[in-house]
Amino acid sequence: MSSDSRPALAIIGGSGFYDFFGDDATTLNIETPYGAPSAPITVGAVEGRRVAFLPRHGRKHEYSPQTVPYQANMWALRSIGVRRIFAPCAVGSLRADWGPGTVAVPDQLVDRTSGRPQSYFDNGGVHVSFADPYCDELRTVATGSAVDELPMKAAGTMVVVQGPRFSTRAESRWFAAQGWELVNMTGYPESVLARELEMCYAAIALVTDLDAGLEAGEGVSAAAVFAEFERNLVPFKQLVRQAVARVDGTDACERCRVHAGVRLPFELP
Repeated sequence: MSSDSRPALAIIGGSGFYDFFGDDATTLNIETPYGAPSAPITVGAVEGRRVAFLPRHGRKHEYSPQTVPYQANMWALRSIGVRRIFAPCAVGSLRADWGPGTVAVPDQLVDRTSGRPQSYFDNGGVHVSFADPYCDELRTVATGSAVDELPMKAAGTMVVVQGPRFSTRAESRWFAAQGWELVNMTGYPESVLARELEMCYAAIALVTDLDAGLEAGEGVSAAAVFAEFERNLVPFKQLVRQAVARVDGTDACERCRVHAGVRLPFELP
């Protein structure tokens, strides 16, 4: 791939984003030291720029949240030139006033996963700054890209749970009592691996349901989540397109380049 055709920006999301691209899209099969990514990477034109798309769960949604090959995914994107990532995702709301159809661009994250490989630095004594887990520049772009159909929340804390099950009512009430707004299953370790590879990363979260502790009834179901996501997919994709168009620059921002003055045990791809 020539330097002119290398995509500096990527979208990690669901299959509904494939039609972002025109007829000039190409498919890249990438191997990494961590195995193959979830699927081949599609590269095409979005709003006049080269953009890579990687389906987080695979082309047929074959990966559950706890089995997604996060290390391979992020390494593969970095290896083809990506330095900035938007990560559209579905989330549950922990606030009754953030109902389905709300879009939130979180500024904080709480990790409640377990057993997922979450670092490239298993040796070498490398420590990575992660106090602010999302790129401020990309968050500003995303929050300025609202569409009328989807109310926008410009901040929020997203708690990432192990999955694939949804939360119990007690867990949901506990999360809400901490002041957290969103619950998700895939936002970690994706975000920290991006930081370790010095890539800017911002989640763009579409609320699909009120979490189990917020309302009576049978609780959250996968069918209802998928249906709500599909219902809002057209305006959500429009919002992400606007964000892509508004990104300025092709390299990671200074704040996300965290390894200055640090000797790494390997070269970044």
